[in-house]
Amino acid sequence: MLYPVIWQNDCVSLIDQTRLPNEYTVVQIHRSEDMARAIKTMIVRGAPAIGVAAAYGMYLGAREIEAQNHHEFIEALEKVAELLRSTRPTAVNLFWAISRMMRTAYETLGSVAEIKQNLLQTAQAINAEDLQTCQAIGDHGLAALPNTPEKLRILTHCNAGALATAGYGTALGVVRSVWREGRLERVFADETRPRLQGAKLTAWECVQEGIPVTVITDSMAAHCMKQGLIHAVVVGADRIAANGDTANKIGTYSVAIAAKAHNIPFFVAAPVSTIDFSLADGSQIPIEERHPAEIYQVGDTMLTPSGVDFYNPAFDVTPSELITAIITENGAFTAGELLKYHPQPVNTADS
Repeated sequence: MLYPVIWQNDCVSLIDQTRLPNEYTVVQIHRSEDMARAIKTMIVRGAPAIGVAAAYGMYLGAREIEAQNHHEFIEALEKVAELLRSTRPTAVNLFWAISRMMRTAYETLGSVAEIKQNLLQTAQAINAEDLQTCQAIGDHGLAALPNTPEKLRILTHCNAGALATAGYGTALGVVRSVWREGRLERVFADETRPRLQGAKLTAWECVQEGIPVTVITDSMAAHCMKQGLIHAVVVGADRIAANGDTANKIGTYSVAIAAKAHNIPFFVAAPVSTIDFSLADGSQIPIEERHPAEIYQVGDTMLTPSGVDFYNPAFDVTPSELITAIITENGAFTAGELLKYHPQPVNTADS
């Protein structure tokens, strides 16, 4: 099993996902600033993994604070939190983990040293809980997928595997559970332009475990569905609004539309922490826009002529009506069941 974020030897070890699949490299992170840089540059990526990394980043920042006064310590820690929040605006797990760490700091009675120790314990708990959560998501996904006389062929988009979590994965966790039970024939992995997470990361994870995988370009998904090659689509999520609208890697919306047109079930696999009940619908989800070099350049090779413009949103939002079910660690729910499952006040402003 891959573990992309590990606390060991008094620092955080990250698998450098920007170097895969050609090179397996582990980066050691000792400072909160370095963790923020690792999140922003996608050394660590995937909403759950970002949340775990941010939690450890909060502890690393706390460890650097010299203030012994409780109020001064909290003020300094808030600055660490703000730095980490600024790295990736769409992945809600980042904000959830930081909020949980801040709550630990505020609620800990005792010395600053005791607060720091509790922060480390909370980060380690977030790490362990995410691994358990992903395994539960995989098992609930196994039950939610269609029963077919033949083994399943599952399409996924981007990487929502062990590399995107504390281990096991969300969408790819479902695939792992299906494979474990002997019900999987093959994974079809969209390459996922422009950063090619499907071709580089999902395919790499499958190869490591001997899971049959076929990489296709993003534009081939609808054709494969029409040819009867796909039984179900399973994707991850970076943020889910209260009504079930889901933000995931750019291109997911197109896959959902194609699945609907071909009557193929479309599942989102994500932990409950990815559901942002403060947002009424997907129109309120902030969409990160990344540097255009991701589109026009591969290595030193320019792909486009000079003088053209670029638009590079990292995510799109799939409307809830295109989603068959959202698979969480507590079961699979339709979009309409989310609020019943976890009712909270919903921010309807500007919706």
